Amino acid sequence: MPEVFMPRLSDTMQEGTVSTWTKQVGDRVEKGDVLAEIETDKATMELEAYDAGVLEKIVVEAGQTVPIGEIIAVIGDGSGSSKPAPKATAKATTPAAPSAPIAPTTHAAPAPPVASADTDADADADADTGVDTGAGTVKASPLARAIARDAGLDLSAVRGSGPGGRIVRSDVEAAVAALRSAPAAAPAASRATAPAAPIVASGADDEELPLGNVRRITARRLTESMQQAPHFYVTSAVAADELVEARARINAGLAAVAGDATPVKISVNDLVVKAVATALRAHPEVNVSYGGDKLIRHRRVHVGVAVALPDGLIVPVIRDADTLTVTQISAQTRDLATRARAGKLKPDEFTGSTFSVSNLGMFGVDQFTAVINPPEAAILAVGATKQEPVVRDGVLAVGYTMRVTLSVDHRALDGATAAKFLADLTALLENPLATLA
Repeated sequence: MPEVFMPRLSDTMQEGTVSTWTKQVGDRVEKGDVLAEIETDKATMELEAYDAGVLEKIVVEAGQTVPIGEIIAVIGDGSGSSKPAPKATAKATTPAAPSAPIAPTTHAAPAPPVASADTDADADADADTGVDTGAGTVKASPLARAIARDAGLDLSAVRGSGPGGRIVRSDVEAAVAALRSAPAAAPAASRATAPAAPIVASGADDEELPLGNVRRITARRLTESMQQAPHFYVTSAVAADELVEARARINAGLAAVAGDATPVKISVNDLVVKAVATALRAHPEVNVSYGGDKLIRHRRVHVGVAVALPDGLIVPVIRDADTLTVTQISAQTRDLATRARAGKLKPDEFTGSTFSVSNLGMFGVDQFTAVINPPEAAILAVGATKQEPVVRDGVLAVGYTMRVTLSVDHRALDGATAAKFLADLTALLENPLATLA
């Protein structure tokens, strides 16, 4: 009797909430049918069935939260649909850890699943292929085998999340990413000795607001980042007159081209992302992750852009940002931010960044420091662009200024390296046309 498990739908997911059931007990289920919507720490995603049959039991009711790998429903031939459903598994206060570090994947948890939001279905549509690993034969798709071969990954160490334990693309990509990011995870001993959150008693005049998935995971991830990565900070005051003028000129040109249509508008942050990507291409030593006894230097530049949500934070990724025009960056950023706030991002759209940008300038914040987004080595905090008294060529004047602060993982970069990168980034921001050539 196939069992439906709570799937792992993001790299940080340890538990999920069944938002709604789209099928009810007794309903016929076909392969690919949407069974339920699952709320994760990042978004709400659809859970699809791998096998056809009848939904005989709903183990976890809508609104309840369980760890990944827990049984949430049962699909059978219909003979058991009249049996009373067992009580839902109580929410775990300490979710069971997976057997190995798992990076983002849209497949079910490490038990043989019958349901998953499988984004690899088309890419892995080839017939199952048996791979002799010396310790037995494992089932893997041709694409999964190719990725594993390129990464030098032993498939016998990978647990498949496809039908019958088949290894698909996401499993291999997750395993590769996990190997790269595993050193960033705090050892169990240090977690055990970390100070616990203070117990705060609520009074009669207080209101208790339960933490949502996003806020809870955001809190855990940021706490781990501060505990694991020794942060240091370097700040630069950018003479932003040219930045403001370049934005105005670009938007005027876009408006002229648009005519009667709604013109595309770029923001200061779009120019910042473009400058960051250009600087990272010139400073590959900053586009790295700390790997314990090694540094992982990323050959591609994927810039994460922090987006505030009502109950937390998410960082959608602009992939290969150094190869994009500023208008392409603007379009992608707006699209990702809009879908992030609607909870509609796909897992590969908020994972895999190599550097992040957090901008609070639109809220009037002059300067701040940001917490590094593991396993990245740095994040840029961007303040408001505002007019203030400045001294230019020995003369007091009024000019636009913007302060940017680089938070750095001292395990991966030293002060001089960070300072050189920030100096070049500042020069690009002060001469933005250099990034548009």
